Amino acid sequence: MSVLKHAAARWLSANYDELVAWRRHIHANPELGRQEFATTQFVAARLADAGLNPKVMPGGTGLTCDFGPQHGPRIALRADMDALPMAERTGLPFSSTVPNVAHACGHDAHTAILLGAATAMASVPELPVGVRLIFQAAEELMPGGAIDAIAAGALSGVSRIYALHCDPRLAVGRVAVRPGPITSAADQIEVTLHSPGGHTSRPHLTGDLVYGLGTLITGVPGVLSRRIDPRNSTVMVWGAVNAGVAANAIPQTGTLAGTIRTASRETWLTLEDIVREIVSALLAPLGMEHSVLYRRGVPPVVNEEVSTRILTHAIEAIGPDVLADTRQSGGGEDFSWYLEEVPGAMARLGVWSGRGPQLDLHQPTFDLDERALGVGVRALVNIVEQAALL
Repeated sequence: MSVLKHAAARWLSANYDELVAWRRHIHANPELGRQEFATTQFVAARLADAGLNPKVMPGGTGLTCDFGPQHGPRIALRADMDALPMAERTGLPFSSTVPNVAHACGHDAHTAILLGAATAMASVPELPVGVRLIFQAAEELMPGGAIDAIAAGALSGVSRIYALHCDPRLAVGRVAVRPGPITSAADQIEVTLHSPGGHTSRPHLTGDLVYGLGTLITGVPGVLSRRIDPRNSTVMVWGAVNAGVAANAIPQTGTLAGTIRTASRETWLTLEDIVREIVSALLAPLGMEHSVLYRRGVPPVVNEEVSTRILTHAIEAIGPDVLADTRQSGGGEDFSWYLEEVPGAMARLGVWSGRGPQLDLHQPTFDLDERALGVGVRALVNIVEQAALL
């Protein structure tokens, strides 16, 4: 057994209960994006206890930590720390203690896993390559805290970057990876319509705003599906519509909000112009003003070939039957911004217990099998070793 692999096994044998306790502490004390002050300090204190020197990022949320050789390649390992603005309904004894804030996407596990991997590697006298830990804030806030981390120098001197993300559709004990795109681009759109308003008996004397909203609800996704190559898996879905209070009055304002996702980076770059054109064309005959707020989100996470090979070998080194295949997800992940700067790869960490329903991410009842924490620690430690063998 290699030095690093042995160090991870030894650390997990002695500290697994502490690893679980870390995750549960973070889970019970969730913080929203750019508010992760206590989580940042919790992580920083654990790293300092391990003899490392963490550096908190500007603003007080998120941190980086370098150790290992100062010269030569440096491998970055990233975890996100923020929670979601939603109430938890798991009934767990360590449920969120913060009203309407919950770790329903597994970021508590991501943070605990990277903390465990760092502590395990800190016990090794000499690492084969330099390591940078990136504990990132605000992944859930579009376009993502990764942009802030990059601006603060998180990738300076980094050769490659890696991350894990919980996957409730994958059984615990399995880790999945694929070369090329593994997530999708994700943008948000909000359309506001303005009309003089009027009586529903005389829609011809005003701009029928609710009819206009209905035209957009069906028309934008429909026309978009004819403008974009269907092989690019582009999906436009409205999530909110608001207008009016009276059945016999045409309202003066109304809004639509939704998301647009695509598997193609090239398509993502063209979407805003196409959507604006479609909205204007559909509303042109209806005599009402409109505004479009288009929030550019994140590009797809595209796993680089060599980095994916390193990650694959790291997963295989955990044990037989751990490596699994996966398909590209329709979800977005701001880890993609790092990959715009340096090569790297992301893998999916199985967290389903194998029993009961496979709850989805961002559900108030989402939970994970904590046996995945040890698998994640082994995967991250193995990445460092495999990167040195490249």
